[in-house]
Amino acid sequence: MSFRPGSRIFSSFRPFFRQGQADARRRASTAPGPGRFAGFWNSPIGPKTVHFWAPVMKWGMVLAGASDFSRPAESLSFTQNFALMCTGAIWTRWCFVIRPKNVALAAVNALVFAVGATQVGRIYLYNKSLETTEGQVKGEGKELEAELKATAQKAEKAIRS
Repeated sequence: MSFRPGSRIFSSFRPFFRQGQADARRRASTAPGPGRFAGFWNSPIGPKTVHFWAPVMKWGMVLAGASDFSRPAESLSFTQNFALMCTGAIWTRWCFVIRPKNVALAAVNALVFAVGATQVGRIYLYNKSLETTEGQVKGEGKELEAELKATAQKAEKAIRS
């Protein structure tokens, strides 16, 4: 086997380009019947295994995180959403390492990462907007303080004269 990545890809797709019996196999695999369902039921990532039920249950996390999109950013937890983002990233990678590779679980974990990253971004932008408004308020406060001092000095002069 060659170490070139391209040769591995082409050699894995070689059976699809063979002539003759490929059409018969293709028709047999798409035919409806108990064989297809039994194959899914007994597969290594079928409903009898955790590889099937983990992504099904994890959709709840994606839906809960997506429902928080309507909440204001001030009521969201940065640490919780950051943990959600890291969990999604780590488990997405892990889904491609384990055997059998579980693409459905990897997709759900990628969406968990996306939801967490979106919420962390919203919280970050909200905190940045607070910092800029605090800076503006401090600047306006200094201006008002200077105006008040000037007004107080005018009032003292008016009282003395």
